[in-house]
Amino acid sequence: MNVPLIPSELLQKSDKILFIAHLALGDYTYLQNCFQAFAQAYPHLKLHLWVDEVRRTGDASQWPHLKKNVLYDWLAACDFIDKVYDRNYSPELFQDSIKEAQQERYPIVVSLGTLRPHFYANLAREISPDGFVVGLKKPLGLLDLPHWFAYHKLDASLNPDVADRNSAPHISDVHAEWFRQLANVDIPPAARIPFVHIPQQFVDGARARLHDWGFDHRQGKLVFINPFAKTRKRCWPVERVAELITTMRAQPEWRDACFIVNAVPQEVERVKTMLAERKLDRTELFSANENFFQLPAMLAQCDLIVSVETAVMHLANAVGVPVVALMRQKTPEWAPVDKANSTVITADQRRDWVKAIPVQAVMHALA
Repeated sequence: MNVPLIPSELLQKSDKILFIAHLALGDYTYLQNCFQAFAQAYPHLKLHLWVDEVRRTGDASQWPHLKKNVLYDWLAACDFIDKVYDRNYSPELFQDSIKEAQQERYPIVVSLGTLRPHFYANLAREISPDGFVVGLKKPLGLLDLPHWFAYHKLDASLNPDVADRNSAPHISDVHAEWFRQLANVDIPPAARIPFVHIPQQFVDGARARLHDWGFDHRQGKLVFINPFAKTRKRCWPVERVAELITTMRAQPEWRDACFIVNAVPQEVERVKTMLAERKLDRTELFSANENFFQLPAMLAQCDLIVSVETAVMHLANAVGVPVVALMRQKTPEWAPVDKANSTVITADQRRDWVKAIPVQAVMHALA
């Protein structure tokens, strides 16, 4: 056993711990395993989580969108997390959350903020003036000297990167190493595969939707296609989706397949128009616009998932459905971790966006 960054005696005598992180769905898909393993290793510690909103703004028109982050639906259902700070999308609410957290008098605060780690070192110490504070700390260059004062507030620090980059670690390996260093929490590779517990009401809802579409008595397989991600670099053209469906249908194995095309809310109308123009039969539009669990519930009903590099790709592993992942070359650490159920197709050139991947590359992978 190594000496953990958080003193063992402190871990044993404390009653709660606060983790600070900025989380997208993909981040939490892998960090969830770490939080669960930590909670199992230290069952006497109440685990609190501060979800920082990196898009925090004073623009009130943005608040309804930021408030409805689907990640909060997932966190609310996690039985190993006792409290979540999820109202940090405006400067005023951010300050209110700090005051609320200060009242908890946390004995231990751990910052896992990889973006601007100096900012989160300051935040952790502001929340817990007298507690034991650990944070990520990047090596300092000459231009980073002002950050030294922030890092100096930490009682212990973690390197955001594992030492050996040549080993090409997966992001789940990086996270597991953080928790090993923090508190001697061992998370073996098999325990790093994502999971999601879907409430029965959403399973029933997905099956009802398939019934309404006439897909519940289908002869062929059910295929879920997701071409959308947060950034354009990771999106696939919707026209390519129509081409893929047509090309797959020309193959005997997929002739009777039914297709679900996923769209983020702001793209629903464009996809609806495209599907109508192409007159694609047995093809329906889907958008999880009410609750996070609508998405994994529908994914779990499918036989194959084709997705660009975003949360859908990781959730495919969580529900155990085979996935064909369309990725850039620049982010191999974010490839699906369950290799037995995943086929990764990368764009040819390192500078290429996902849109450079042709339909034939997908067909080749399916063959």
